[in-house]
Amino acid sequence: MAENAEHPAYPVGLRLTGRRVVVIGGGQVAQRRLPALIAAGADITLISPSATPSVEAMAEAGEITWTKRRYEEGDLADAWYVLVAATDPEANARASAEAERNRTWCVRSDDAEAATAWTPATGRSEGVTVAVLTGHDPRRSAAVRDAIVEGLRDGSLVAPHHRDRTPSVALVGGGPGDPDLITVRGRRLLAEADVVIADRLGPRDLLDELPPHVEVIDAAKIPYGRFMAQEAINNALIEHAKAGKSVVRLKGGDPFVFGRGMEEAQALAEAGIACTVVPGISSSISVPGAAGIPVTHRGVAHEFTVVSGHVAPDDPRSLVDWASLAKLTGTLVVLMGVDKIGAIAEALMAHGKAPDTPLALVQEGTTSSQRRVDATLATVAERVAAEDVRPPAVIVIGPVVAEGPHKSTP
Repeated sequence: MAENAEHPAYPVGLRLTGRRVVVIGGGQVAQRRLPALIAAGADITLISPSATPSVEAMAEAGEITWTKRRYEEGDLADAWYVLVAATDPEANARASAEAERNRTWCVRSDDAEAATAWTPATGRSEGVTVAVLTGHDPRRSAAVRDAIVEGLRDGSLVAPHHRDRTPSVALVGGGPGDPDLITVRGRRLLAEADVVIADRLGPRDLLDELPPHVEVIDAAKIPYGRFMAQEAINNALIEHAKAGKSVVRLKGGDPFVFGRGMEEAQALAEAGIACTVVPGISSSISVPGAAGIPVTHRGVAHEFTVVSGHVAPDDPRSLVDWASLAKLTGTLVVLMGVDKIGAIAEALMAHGKAPDTPLALVQEGTTSSQRRVDATLATVAERVAAEDVRPPAVIVIGPVVAEGPHKSTP
């Protein structure tokens, strides 16, 4: 907090749960201030002959008690805190004078100099309350407040927990590749992490932002020994969490969209370790969008289906019903299917999909290396070889491919 006055205001947090608070006036000021007083658990009495619809709704919901008249002497008896915000300056002055006699802290919306308390610009993020006072410059207070809260939310301002922590792991979806497309919560948890176990397809640029003390582990390089790859990753998550570290498992896209996130969550649950899942923007919709392809479009596609192409259609391990997919008129999005796209196209055409169905492959979508290669089901195998398309790439099949403004020639 900062203020230019010779004697700055003394900052304090009022604990108003169950304590009487009186609000004079039911206009816009009350409408803005009442929700925070309600959240604080205060016993609120509103004194005003009228109120805004939002304030009326609070009274109807039983969140405040509304006395429908003007302020009268004695209304502030036994109050711990008073907000004076009526449109009548004379009534405001009388209420303020009563609060002064009663030694009750009083905020005045019409005359800050006559008040005995000021309302700071307040914001909250993950259990932290930020309150800023800058004297007589409320816009500056709000700007400072916003900058601090935004920094806490996006992780650019780190305020780690220093008390003993319960072992826990956050499964964070990093989004499709562009570091700006991770969620605010995901970025904040990364900023607070002691250990980050990252996938190869996770947003690599995010790792460069981490402080030097953070241990970054490439999941692909965890020694497997007698364990399978996923089991070794699960064990690493458990071991670091039990050591009291704040652990983030950074995954590309969304943890539960072909990300094996549920396997990790189940392993953590069996080990008695709390797990927080932070959804991520899935490449199945974001990468086509970044390439100018809508997965749905009015009059063109009323549905889209996302499938894994990591095993070929004729592989006995495949769980995909390619025959049914061939009959759909909507959009088909294939992930992890670059090396199998020839076989996938053949299967779709064999089950009735038109050979000239438009198709696009978007390689390294949302990154600076993004490129789009267009084809049809009949030409895709040849185009992939000719253009040397490599993973990671998202494959979009259907008429929506022809809708965007950024097409290349099949």
